[in-house]
Amino acid sequence: MGQTAGVSALLWITVVSLAAWCWLLLCQGFFWRTDVRLPPRRDPVAWPSVCVVVPARDEAAVLPASLPSLLAQDYPGPAEVFLVDDGSTDGTGDLARELSRRHGGLPLTVGSPGEPPAGWTGKLWAVRHGIGLARARDPEFLLLTDADIAHAPDSLRALVAAAHAGGFDVVSQMARLRVESAWERLVVPAFVYFFAQLYPFRRIGRKDSRTAAAAGGCVLLRAEMADKARIPDGIRHAVIDDVALARAVKGTGGHVWLGLADRVDSVRPYPRLHDLWRMVSRSAYAQLLHNPLLLLGTVAGLALVYLVPPVAVAVGAAGGAAATVVVGAAAWAVMAGTYVPMLRYYRQPLWLAPLLPFTASLYLLMTVDSAVQHYRGRGAAWKGRTYARPDAVPDEG
Repeated sequence: MGQTAGVSALLWITVVSLAAWCWLLLCQGFFWRTDVRLPPRRDPVAWPSVCVVVPARDEAAVLPASLPSLLAQDYPGPAEVFLVDDGSTDGTGDLARELSRRHGGLPLTVGSPGEPPAGWTGKLWAVRHGIGLARARDPEFLLLTDADIAHAPDSLRALVAAAHAGGFDVVSQMARLRVESAWERLVVPAFVYFFAQLYPFRRIGRKDSRTAAAAGGCVLLRAEMADKARIPDGIRHAVIDDVALARAVKGTGGHVWLGLADRVDSVRPYPRLHDLWRMVSRSAYAQLLHNPLLLLGTVAGLALVYLVPPVAVAVGAAGGAAATVVVGAAAWAVMAGTYVPMLRYYRQPLWLAPLLPFTASLYLLMTVDSAVQHYRGRGAAWKGRTYARPDAVPDEG
C-alpha cells in the first residue's frame, strides 16, 4: 500500500514537471530558440563617435588574444580604446601599451583608478574611471567590453549600425564562450541556456516588457543614456552588473536589445570544473538577492523541473509503473529538445542534450555553495576582492 502510494505521488509530481516544461516551451518567450541575432545592418549616413572602455584586472594571460581585435576594428567613424588597469599585479597595463605599439590601430589610453571606495565593485569603479576619461572625447556611444572578449573586425560597426537602425539605447551580445575541455562542453552551453530561460531575449527587446538583461562582455551604450540612467554610479555595488545596467536603462524608458553573438568570442579558458564552479557560484546567490526563501524556491524549482523526469523514469521502470515512465520520459524529451538549439549554436554533439539533468544538478549545487560562501563571509569573491551584500553598503550622502 505504502509503495503504491509513493509511486502514485511520484506520478503526480512528474505530471506537474511535464506541465512546467510545456509552459516553458510555449510561454517563456521561446527562450530556447537561438535565432535572436543582430538584425541586418543598415549603415548610418554619418558614423557617430565611439569610446571603448575595457576594465582589466590581472588579464595579461588573455589580453594578447583580445586587445588586438579591438585595436583592429574597421570602424568608419571616430573611435578610441580606454583600458583601465584595475590594480593588476601581472603587468596588464604595460602589456596593453606594448600590444598597442606592436599592432597599431585605434588609439589606446591606459588608465588606473586606484582601489575602489566602499560601496563600489572593482569592475564598476574601473568602468567609471574609463567613462570619465572618454568624456573628454564627447562620444555618442560607449562600448563596454571585458578584457577576455575578442571582436571580429566589423564588430563595432555592426553594433553601432544595429543601435542606429533600431533606436536602441543598449545593444548587447552574449559572447560565444569557449567550449574546448570536457567540462566546458558539459557546463558552458547550459550556462547560456539557463540565462536565456531567466531572461528571454525576445522579451528583453520589447519596450513594453519589464524583462531586462545584458551580457557584460559586450554592451554598446548611448552616452546620453549613461548619464540619464546614472551608469555606473547608480549600480555601483552590483555584482551582476550587466543585468543591473539593463534594468537601470529600461527603468528610465530606454530600449534594450540582447542577442547571441556570431563573431564576438570569449577567450578565457575554464578547463576544470573548479574554474566553472567559481564562475557560477561567485554571483549565484547575489542573483537571488541573498534571500534564503528565494534560494529554497530555486532549489525546489530546479529539482522539480530538471531532476524529477529522470528520477521518474528510473523509479517507474524499477517498479513497473508504466504511466510514471511515460510521463517522465515525455518531460525529459521536452527538456532535451529545448536544449538542442543551444548545443547546435555551440557546435556540440546532440547526445549531450539528455545529460541536461546532470548539468542542472551541478548548477543546483553551485547555487547552494554560493549561499554557503556568502554566509561564511566569502560570497561574491573575485580576484582577491569580496563584496558586501547591497543592503550592507551605505548610500551616498
